[in-house]
Amino acid sequence: MDNRPIGFFDSGIGGLTSIPYIMRELPNERIIFYGDTARTPYGSKSVGTIRDFAFQIADFLDSQNVKMMVIACNTITASALDALRERYSNIPIVGCISPTARKAARIFSPEDRPGLIATKATVRSGAYEQKIREYNPRLRICSKACPALVPLIEEGIIKSEIMDLTLKHYLDDFIKENDLNGLILGCTHYPLVAENIRRLYPDLKILSSSKEVAMAVKYELEKNDMLAGERSGENTFFASDLSDSFVNMIELILGQDKEELNIKFKNFEI
Repeated sequence: MDNRPIGFFDSGIGGLTSIPYIMRELPNERIIFYGDTARTPYGSKSVGTIRDFAFQIADFLDSQNVKMMVIACNTITASALDALRERYSNIPIVGCISPTARKAARIFSPEDRPGLIATKATVRSGAYEQKIREYNPRLRICSKACPALVPLIEEGIIKSEIMDLTLKHYLDDFIKENDLNGLILGCTHYPLVAENIRRLYPDLKILSSSKEVAMAVKYELEKNDMLAGERSGENTFFASDLSDSFVNMIELILGQDKEELNIKFKNFEI
């Protein structure tokens, strides 16, 4: 039993999409979330810069006495997971890619034709292809970087013609040329436009990383006997730029008004 909080972090708001699953599956857990909204997006940055930013955020979460760190960002997972685990060897660290790749290897057969959409950094790393091969050597995926999606989502441009046109720009030819019947959302921002994708491409089987991350957190806590015995305090959401957009997106993702959520918002620029 461990009543300390779980520390989540992301390049921006995308990692928030895992939080509702945690709240539903593990209602006693307290969450500290850090979104680096002042420096988002990370996907077009160098690996060295992404690692430097990740270390800064992880140092902050470590100072908050978290019992586990969750990299709720595929880009950071692809670029910095091993380095973070080496630096914080005493704290369990969960990333996005292995849980999602494991699920993809289960739900897609070798006869399927799944595609991956993600940031430039995640696609460039080849991390998904490597992990999926480990779990299912016969399954092959093709990948597409979609760099404009994260900035639009961060600005709340979701249920709009602009988002639909952007998705069609990236996906129309990608789906047709590769004869895809499935799509892995390899960025925790992308579940926020999953409804758009399902409407535009109703025949695709869609896999999101957000739920898989939450299930991996639950598994690790249970395995290590680290589940909270009782709820102790409020959830706290930090941002390097605590904008109205950040607060509004939390309300949208969690489905409640901020007054009803029993959470604190704090600005903390690293």
